[in-house]
Amino acid sequence: MTSFKVVSALALCAAVSALADGAAEAFWPQWRGPLGAGVGPQADPPLNWSETNNVKWKLPLPGEGDSTPIVWADRVFALSAVPAGKEAGEGAKENGAGQTFRFTVFCIDRASGKILWQRVARETAPHEGRQENNTFASASPVTDGTWVWAFFGSRGLYCYDFAGNLKWQKDFGLMKTKMGFGEGASPALSGDTLVINWDHEGEDFIAAFDKTTGRELWRQPRDEATGWSTPLIVTFNGRKQVVVNATGKARGYDLATGKELWSCGGQTANAIPSPVAQADLVYLTSGFRGSALQAIHLGRTGDLTGTDAIAWSHNKGAPYVPSPLLADDFLYVISGNDAMISCFDAKTGAPHFERERLEGIRGVYASPVAANGRVYVLGREGACVVLKKGPKLEVLAVNKLADTRSDASIALVEKQLFLRTGHNLYCISEP
Repeated sequence: MTSFKVVSALALCAAVSALADGAAEAFWPQWRGPLGAGVGPQADPPLNWSETNNVKWKLPLPGEGDSTPIVWADRVFALSAVPAGKEAGEGAKENGAGQTFRFTVFCIDRASGKILWQRVARETAPHEGRQENNTFASASPVTDGTWVWAFFGSRGLYCYDFAGNLKWQKDFGLMKTKMGFGEGASPALSGDTLVINWDHEGEDFIAAFDKTTGRELWRQPRDEATGWSTPLIVTFNGRKQVVVNATGKARGYDLATGKELWSCGGQTANAIPSPVAQADLVYLTSGFRGSALQAIHLGRTGDLTGTDAIAWSHNKGAPYVPSPLLADDFLYVISGNDAMISCFDAKTGAPHFERERLEGIRGVYASPVAANGRVYVLGREGACVVLKKGPKLEVLAVNKLADTRSDASIALVEKQLFLRTGHNLYCISEP
């Protein structure tokens, strides 16, 4: 989302087209926050924390899950695949396949950290494993403040109300992922429409559903390799479109009808990062066995590969797993999965700095987030580097928790920061 010169701030919010109304901006209702860019526009989280400083509560969360916690008002929602305590049996496979899990939705009281309710959406043994750095609950939930949608991929899509009552559910069959790496794309929501992308080593599709009833509105076939990128819904010239990153081609679809509007090649294999967008540009990144960063003009149609619809591009230091962060006119990307970060002028593509080493962390899987002039980069071992937002790399703090495996992205809401590790969910807040 690049900044506007001639469009008002109100139009900017519409352009990102995240959720139903302005109330969403106060919370963290989906995977990349209310604007779909990794930014908490009204948040002012702490700068410093540790196990003994600024931890409001710490909740042991059973099972595995790298999905981002989402927050609305007094509720926090998290997804987890909880081992059911049953032996895998003779048909067991590596990395969890054949073991029974309870695919669980947790609703947590934001003030106290107590579990208000938990619902087992499905208890089953996964048909295939997942890569050792993935989990069986890597897709993040999404909420509009009334309902919450939990997507477990091959285990189905579920809609609950805030009291934990199941409204509806959908089963899409079984994904067969590349090399058994597992699943991970989250749902996207705009207005009354929920979008699911289903790219795997079988018949692919993208489909839209009525959020209150689960009725399928449209479905479009796709021809892609396994994908893990969450769709982004944007509004341009009054028309909502769904942008999906992929190895073969990134594409834009009309949200109302599912019609393909444009496509563009140029990403690398295993395209994982989600798009971000601002004004008339959408940004696409990937970084496996290559490096691709493209800024593409919205409003164009047809095959845009190699055309002037690509406003600018860069072929070094793009992320493999982490999605980009777009904070005002600063576009931040992690290099591969390394503790190195670059920052570009989102309008022109001019680099402010490139592949600067972040001391204090090692690898990075979580996507960077920003609020109140700060950028938070979470490493894989519980440490988080906080930067000053701007054209120069300036480290403000390095914070460390005792718990490890911190691959889930941070959520920023008001004066709180929600951080999920391998065993716990933390609420970081100053007294």
